[in-house]
Amino acid sequence: MIKVGVDIEDIERFKGKSQDFLDRVFTPSEQVYCNSFSHPESRYCARFCAKEAVVKALSGFGIKNVYYSEIEVYHDENNCPNVRILKELGKDFCINLSISHEKTKAVAFVVIEESH
Repeated sequence: MIKVGVDIEDIERFKGKSQDFLDRVFTPSEQVYCNSFSHPESRYCARFCAKEAVVKALSGFGIKNVYYSEIEVYHDENNCPNVRILKELGKDFCINLSISHEKTKAVAFVVIEESH
């Protein structure tokens, strides 16, 4: 079974967010990555989109108890964005992620396949 999720957001929404918000939504390593750029809001926004897309796709499998802080976006050895779930779901999944951002918007598309 395959499920998909997509999300698009305004980057402006992620300017000046409180540390409390960042800690609730993003892992420490995501914060380090995003804050290493002169305009971290575009990276935060793209990661938020990815998390929302993952939540949407997982809900298609009946999984509704995964929080944003339990979803981590990272880059692999080829500098491609990937996702890992930081909690046990009871099933194995293959998650494919594509993210993009431009001046005002960020978007993420996720395809999740249940592994057998």
